[in-house]
Amino acid sequence: MYTLSKWKATPALTAATFFLGAMILLCTFATGAMAAEKFPLYPCIQPNVHFWEQVYSRYTTRQGILHDIDNLSQVYSIIDLVDPKIPGATAINNARISSKKEQLKNILTRLGNGQPPRTAEERRIASLFHKQPRSAFHKAKDNFRFQLGQKDRFHEGVIRSGKYLAQFQKIFTAHRLPVELAYLPHVESSFNPKAYSKAGAAGLWQFTRSTGKDYMNINQLVDERYDPYLATQAAARLLKENYAALQSWPLAITAYNYGKAGMMRALKEHGSYVNIFNSYDQGYFKFASRNFYAEFVAATRVAKRWEKHPNLVPEKPEATFTLRLKEDTPITRLRTTFGLNHEQFIRLNPALQKPVISGQHPVPKGALVRLPAKARAKESRVAFINPPKSPAIKMPSKLAAPRGSSGVRYSMN
Repeated sequence: MYTLSKWKATPALTAATFFLGAMILLCTFATGAMAAEKFPLYPCIQPNVHFWEQVYSRYTTRQGILHDIDNLSQVYSIIDLVDPKIPGATAINNARISSKKEQLKNILTRLGNGQPPRTAEERRIASLFHKQPRSAFHKAKDNFRFQLGQKDRFHEGVIRSGKYLAQFQKIFTAHRLPVELAYLPHVESSFNPKAYSKAGAAGLWQFTRSTGKDYMNINQLVDERYDPYLATQAAARLLKENYAALQSWPLAITAYNYGKAGMMRALKEHGSYVNIFNSYDQGYFKFASRNFYAEFVAATRVAKRWEKHPNLVPEKPEATFTLRLKEDTPITRLRTTFGLNHEQFIRLNPALQKPVISGQHPVPKGALVRLPAKARAKESRVAFINPPKSPAIKMPSKLAAPRGSSGVRYSMN
C-alpha cells in the first residue's frame, strides 16, 4: 500500500489528490445519505420528478405537453386544448395534437438534415440538443410523447384526500410502513374511489381483479376494491410484501405498478433501482413503470405543498364503524335497522354490487357493513358476528353474538 509520505508533493499533484479525495468523500456521503433515505431522489430521476411536478402543479387538463419519451427534460411544446365539455372537443383537440406532432417532426427532420433553425421555436428546439450529433434529431422525431396536464384534477384530489389521508396513515402505521405511502393514490386515482381504468383496475388504489382477489373479496355481490379503507388495508399488505422481497422502497413502489415477480427479475439482472431505471427495458416495463416511482415522489411533494395552502379546504373525515354480518341479510332490513335511507347506505358501502343494491340478492354473510358513528339500532332482526363494543353505539341486547364467536369485527374509520 502506498502512502502520501512516499510521494513527491508537487503543487499539481497535491491539488489533484485533494480534488480526487474530496470527490470520493462527496460521492460516498451522497450514496450513504441516499441509502439511508426511504424515498431517495436519485440524480437520474430528478428530471423526471421535475417533469411530473409540472404536470401536477402547472399544466391543467386544458393543456398538453409534447416531450421526449426517454429524456423528460426535453419538452418540445405546450398545446392549448379546448374544454372537453364543448361539443366536438375530442376531434378538435386530436387535430391540434396531430398538427403539432407533424410540425415537430418536420422541424426535427430539417435540423437532422443539417439545415439551420429559421424561427425562435426552431432555435429553442435545437438548443435542447446542444452538442449532440445530427442523428439525435432523427431519433427524436420518432420518440416523443403527449402528456395531458393534471393540475386541476390533482387539486381536486388533494381536496378529496382530506377525507381519507389521516386514516390511511394510521393503517400504514399499524402495518409498520412509512406513512408517505398514503400519498400513492394521488398517482393512481387522484383519490377517486370510483375510478376505473381501461385495463380493469378499480377503486382508489387501482387494483386489478386478479391482484385484488389475493387481498380482498371480489365477486358479483361484493367488490372491496371500491371500499377506500378495505382497499388501503390491501395496498398496505401488498406494499409490505413488495418491500420484504425487494428491500427498497423505490423498487417496492415500482413493483406496485409492474409486479413483484418482474421487479425481482430486473433486480437480479441489474442489481439496483438506478441501473433498472437507466437500462431495463423488457416486457411491460415501459414508460409507465419506469416513471412510477418518480411520479410518486413528485405527487407527494406537490400534495404536501398544497396541503399547506391557506385557501385549500379539504374534505373532512367521516366517523363510521363497521360490523360483519353473521348471515345473509336483505339490504332493506339493514337500512331499517339503522334508520338509513338507500343513498346513505350505498354511499357508506361502495363495495356492494348491483345485485345487492337492487335487492335481488341479500348482503352476503361475512360482508363488512359500514355505518355512521352515531347510528342507533331500532330493531333486533340483524345478526352480527361480533356486536359493537363502543358505549356510544347502542344496540338491543338480542343483537349480541353467541358465546364463542371470534375475530376482530369492529373498527372505526
